[in-house]
Amino acid sequence: MLYCGIKLTHDGCIAVIEDNRLVFSHEVEKFNNNKRYSEIPDTNFITEVLGMNGYGVSDINLYSIDGWAGLKESEVRVRSNGTELNVIVAPYREASLSADSLKTYEGNGFIIDGQSLAYTSYLHSTTHIFSTYCASPFSEKSDPCYMLVYDGGMYPRLYYFDPAQGKLENLGPLFMFMGNIYSLFSLHFKPFFNEGSGPRVDDLSVAGKVMAYIALGQVREDLIQMFGRVYEKHFSPSLEFSWTFSQEVQRQVTEQGIPHADVLASFHQYLERMLVNCLNERIRKHGRKSRYFGFVGGCSLNIKWNSAIRNSGLFDEMFVSPFTNDTGTAIGVACCERYKQTGKVRLDWSVYSGPAIVKNEPAEGWSSRNCSIHELASLLHVTQDPVVFLSGNAELGPRALGNRSILAAAVQPQMKDRMNEIKCREGYRPVSPICLEKRASMIFSPGTRDPYMLFDHKLRDEWAERIPAIRHLDGTARLQTVGPNDNERIYELLQEYERLSGIPVLCNTSANTLGSGFFPDVRSATEWNGTKYVWCDETLYEKR
Repeated sequence: MLYCGIKLTHDGCIAVIEDNRLVFSHEVEKFNNNKRYSEIPDTNFITEVLGMNGYGVSDINLYSIDGWAGLKESEVRVRSNGTELNVIVAPYREASLSADSLKTYEGNGFIIDGQSLAYTSYLHSTTHIFSTYCASPFSEKSDPCYMLVYDGGMYPRLYYFDPAQGKLENLGPLFMFMGNIYSLFSLHFKPFFNEGSGPRVDDLSVAGKVMAYIALGQVREDLIQMFGRVYEKHFSPSLEFSWTFSQEVQRQVTEQGIPHADVLASFHQYLERMLVNCLNERIRKHGRKSRYFGFVGGCSLNIKWNSAIRNSGLFDEMFVSPFTNDTGTAIGVACCERYKQTGKVRLDWSVYSGPAIVKNEPAEGWSSRNCSIHELASLLHVTQDPVVFLSGNAELGPRALGNRSILAAAVQPQMKDRMNEIKCREGYRPVSPICLEKRASMIFSPGTRDPYMLFDHKLRDEWAERIPAIRHLDGTARLQTVGPNDNERIYELLQEYERLSGIPVLCNTSANTLGSGFFPDVRSATEWNGTKYVWCDETLYEKR
């Protein structure tokens, strides 16, 4: 049985599941250097993606489309062979706590390649849940689990999922800050305040920058108490609340002359405490029916919040998927339909299920030669030059996990500045470490397995001078661990590099142009001209 899940809107994506296996999940932004968060431009794109993976439109048994804005149903506009098409899909979330979160919405007239197709649709919040639960270790035995869904357009909504009983219980919002409060609030303060556009203009790139910038500030208890007072005084269950809250805090901060870095650091901590405390209270009231927890939605890309929840002791095991943002809902909606048809939840998947790298000709002025992993390790060690590393299929989700990475030696402190410069990023932004899993606990605390860069780790003092380029201003690092079964080529590269240098760590950042998805081919990586070297599947390209 072939299930095709489709995310038409923001973070457009197409995923195909065959029985219990994820065959592929291809995001629009991973093609043609498309802009990040791109929508599906035309249903012809679906035809093309199916075709490059060996399928025709009629080969798919069931099509399912992710839900979107609206409380009863939603109308999404897309083009089909250039003609505008209105598609009715499920809402964004439930209209009430008693609403059926597993409800199937059925539709007709979805046109792909001239064929008018029937389809199903599921709530956006539910597709998020299924994307993470089905990929989690909890799904192996259909264990019940608490799931927190928190993305930009949603309050943090807690669910209890027991797939064996067919039960998805909506336990309601933990508190009344939508996920985009993190960026909307920050846009009221320097360096993120844009006087030209005003703080009401949301910016999807801000949240990651804020998470890095807060290392420059101090957490102040007086500010955390202020946030609590403003929340209590001005709270209203409306979309305007985030604006009202931020404006009032901005007014008081300006009056008192408080450094903006302190405000942002304290607000991060305020939200972190609310998450942990409200989770604890809600689960206690529910009778603490599971010790398993999944976190999904754009807010679960916040590694510090993830670590705070994991370290709280509330759960025995926590899972966040690498496609936790909206890119994962194509997988999630296909999993919803599969669950409806079969009752199965376990999904066999690989994070490297994106489009394959295209090994076309390099840009003018580049030469090429054969280059083994051993030779590449030597090049990184001897030259201290960054290398664009392209291999196999792209990663799912927003994190570069080796196959679409820029790698470099971490032994020089100036390498962080160099990596930020070639990526056109602010100087306070960190560069992530990629490390052999078997060495991670020796270098980082806790240094536990973290193959998808989703938790916070502290660099141990004795390593701070040896690999300064990956140490953030607060001493932490967004670590990726690599075991022998995670990524064969990266694992071999790290082993070879350790043999030459004594260090099992490299710098790792995403290989892309500013604001776009990963490089899809050799040509675009060499046209970019950000590095002297590009390596792709045993071939080294060097700028002459």
